[in-house]
Amino acid sequence: QVQLVESGGGLVQPGGSLRLSCAASGRTISGYTTGWFRQAPGKEREFVSAISGGFGRTDYADSVKGRFTISRDNALNTVHLQMSSLKPDDTAVYYCAAGRSWLMSGRAASYDYWGQGTQVTVSS
Repeated sequence: QVQLVESGGGLVQPGGSLRLSCAASGRTISGYTTGWFRQAPGKEREFVSAISGGFGRTDYADSVKGRFTISRDNALNTVHLQMSSLKPDDTAVYYCAAGRSWLMSGRAASYDYWGQGTQVTVSS
């Protein structure tokens, strides 16, 4: 079992930055693919970014490439999502998830463990 707890969400103005964290317990997070997904009101959950276990390959949705950076701190058993140049369209609840598949990392169904989510609101 892997327990995931997200933190770092909040209210930020357009163009601002936030760093989300996903703290894992129960297992070593570097042994899993860890993904970030988001869900806005009335919309389906969508893939944002993922980092593979081990070497740490990364992947991003086109909508966040160049603005978001995913990273992992093995010592803290935590995955971060640094978000910059935020836009109102980035407003959503952000979830982290852990699973065994890198090839399917863009699909929510491939993840076994999920956090409770953290709200990100981008508004002036």
